[in-house]
Amino acid sequence: MFEGQPKGLYALALANTGERFGYYTMLAVFALFLRANFGLEAGLAGTIYSSFLMFVYFFPLIGGMLADKFGFGKMVTIGITIMFGGYLLLSLPMGGDTLALIVMFAALVLIGFGTGLFKGNLQVMVGDLYNDPKYADKRDSGFSIFYMAINIGALFAPTAAIKIMEWAQNDLGYSVNDSYHFAFAVACASLILSIAIYFLSRPLFRHVEGGSKKDGNKNANVEMEKLSPEETKQRVVALCLVFAVVIFFWMAFHQNGLTLTYFADEFTSRSSEGVEALAFNVWNLVCVIVMVYAGFSLFQGKTAQTKVISAIVFAAALGIIIWQYMSQEGAVKVSAPIFQQFNPFYVVALTPISLAIFGALAKRGKEPSAPRKIAYGMIIAALGFVVMAVGSIGLPEPQTEIVNGEKVAMHVADVTPQLLIYTYLVLTFAELLLSPMGISFVSKVAPPHLKGMMMGGWFVATALGNQLVMVGGFLWGGIPLWITWTVFIVLCILSAIFMFAMMKRLEKVC
Repeated sequence: MFEGQPKGLYALALANTGERFGYYTMLAVFALFLRANFGLEAGLAGTIYSSFLMFVYFFPLIGGMLADKFGFGKMVTIGITIMFGGYLLLSLPMGGDTLALIVMFAALVLIGFGTGLFKGNLQVMVGDLYNDPKYADKRDSGFSIFYMAINIGALFAPTAAIKIMEWAQNDLGYSVNDSYHFAFAVACASLILSIAIYFLSRPLFRHVEGGSKKDGNKNANVEMEKLSPEETKQRVVALCLVFAVVIFFWMAFHQNGLTLTYFADEFTSRSSEGVEALAFNVWNLVCVIVMVYAGFSLFQGKTAQTKVISAIVFAAALGIIIWQYMSQEGAVKVSAPIFQQFNPFYVVALTPISLAIFGALAKRGKEPSAPRKIAYGMIIAALGFVVMAVGSIGLPEPQTEIVNGEKVAMHVADVTPQLLIYTYLVLTFAELLLSPMGISFVSKVAPPHLKGMMMGGWFVATALGNQLVMVGGFLWGGIPLWITWTVFIVLCILSAIFMFAMMKRLEKVC
C-alpha cells in the first residue's frame, strides 16, 4: 500500500491534514452555531451553510486558472495565508448583532477564497508526482493514501470542537454562544502547523510547483504535444460528464453537516452505554484503526520481526479498548457534532481494505475503471439514505419552541445512535469509490495545459452540489422525515443510471 510511492506524497498529505483538521473542526459546529448564535431558522441556516460550502469548492476553479499561469506552489502559499486571516476573524466573539454577522460573512469569503487557491492546486501537485513513469501505476493508490490523510485530520475535528467548547464554558466561564469561537480558533493553530510542514518539506515536491520553465514537467509536455484538438475535446467532455454526476453525490453526502446533524441534535439519544459508548471516544476509534493496519502488517509482513511487532501492536490496541470498556461508569454523553467523526474514521480504517480489494482485482485484470467505481458509489450512497429512511418511519416531524423570543429546535425523540453510525458507514463506502477515484481520474485525463482548470472544474461540481445541500434544510420540518431522505435516494439512483449510460464514452479516455 505504502511501498513505491513518491516521498512528496507524504509531505503534501501531511500539509493538507493540518488544514483539513482546522476546516472540519470549524464545520463540525458551524450549522449549530448559526442557529444558536443568530437565532436563524433551519432553512436560512442551511442556506448560509451550503453557500459557504459552495464558495469553498467554487473558488478552486479561479485558483486553478491562476495556477496554470503563475504556478501551483505560489497559489498554495498565498491561499493558506488568506485562510488564516479568515479563521482569525471567525474566532473573534462578537455576539449576535448585525456587525457580528457582517464580520462572519467576511471571514467566510476569506476562508472560501483561500481554500480555493490551496486545495485544488495542492491536489494537482500530488497528481503531477505520478507523471514520472516509475510512479504511474501508483496513481490511484496514491490518491487513496492522500485522501486517507485528509480524513485523519477530520477524525479528530469533532472531538476537538466539543472539548474546546466545554473547556471554554466550564473552566473559563464563557457562554455557549461565545464558546463556538474557541472551536474556530483551533483552525488558526492548525494552519500554522500546515504552513510549517509545507515549507520544511518543500524540497521533496518543488519540481511540481510550476511557475517557471525549469519547473516544467517533461512528461506533461510530451503528452500535451501528442493530444490533438479532438482528443482534448473528448477528455474535457468526459470530465464534464463526471462533474455533472458528482454534483448530486455531494448534495446528498454533505447532508452530514446539515440535516444529519439536525437529526443527531433533535432525534438521537443524548447518551450511550455499553459497547456502543466506546464509539464516542475518538481514542477508541484510533485503536481500531491501529488494529486494522497492524492486522494487515501481520498477514502481509515479509519478515518474522515485522509479524511479531504487528501482533504486539494489535494486542496492545485491543487491550486498551477492553480496558476502556471495563472502566466505563454509567452512560456517556453524546453531542450532535461528535457523529461527524465517524465518516473520517471509516475512511481511514477502510482505505487499506479498499486498496487490498482493488489490488487483488487489478492482478486478475478485473479492477473496475474509475468512472465505473463512481457509478457504484452513487448506488451505495442511495443505500445509505435508505437506512435513514427506514429508521425514520414513524418519527414525528421536527419541531421548534420559542425561548427568549427566538425559535429553538426541540429534542423530540431518542433514536439509537446506531442509526447514524451505520448510515455513515454506508456513505463512507460510497465516498471511497467516488471521491479519491474522481480526483485521480481528473489528474489522469485532464489535458496537461488545462490541469489546474479541470481540477477546478471538479471542485465547481462539488460547489454546486454543496449549494444544493440547502434543499435538505428547506425540507426539514415541512414533510415526514422518511420523505426527506427519499429525495436523496432518488437523486443518487438517477445519477448512477446516467453514469452507466455514458460509461463507454467515459472509459474510452481512461
